[in-house]
Amino acid sequence: MENIQAQDPRLHVNEEPRDDLHDLMVGFGGMFGFMFVVFAIAVIVKFVNT
Repeated sequence: MENIQAQDPRLHVNEEPRDDLHDLMVGFGGMFGFMFVVFAIAVIVKFVNT
C-alpha cells in the first residue's frame, strides 16, 4: 500500500501571483496594436495601388 498524503489545495502558496486583469489588458492592447498596424498597411497599399 502506497503512502499517500492528501493536502488541501487551498493551503498551497502561489509562488508567482499573477494579475489576470493586467495580463488581459496587455494582451488586448498588443493584439489591437498589431491589427491596427496591419489595417494601416492595408489602407496604404490600397491607396498606392489606385
